[in-house]
Amino acid sequence: MTSCSHSDETIPGQLPQGNLIVFDGICLVCSGFARFMARHDKTADFRFVDAQSETGRSLYEKYGLDADLMETNIVIVDGQAYTKMASFTAAMHSIGWPWKLLTVFDFLPIGVGNWLYDRIAQNRYRLGRRACPLPSKELKDRLID
Repeated sequence: MTSCSHSDETIPGQLPQGNLIVFDGICLVCSGFARFMARHDKTADFRFVDAQSETGRSLYEKYGLDADLMETNIVIVDGQAYTKMASFTAAMHSIGWPWKLLTVFDFLPIGVGNWLYDRIAQNRYRLGRRACPLPSKELKDRLID
């Protein structure tokens, strides 16, 4: 599994402890992923940040990503940030069985996995509308910003 490079500095007063998912809050596919994670994360390890929020934009910038394009979710597990296909597999690994089976994508060459992820990301607004329904209670209770 690959992760994105980053500095050790934190965002003062904004980055909570624990695992975190930064997702595009206006994308049906991305917010659906966040709702899925909130529902299946039985130990409630993950907190969530809307990528359009100040905290979300700061995290994109911190990890050298374009905060306007939002081409990937950021999944932070045990202090390590993951992007693209690695973000998906890190999240699946964290919520255990049977979802852990989806970490099979880690066996793809990084370029192939990221190409697949990019195809979905580039078409995400076509795959789902740009406005998503209100967050589920599970997600809303763990939404930071």
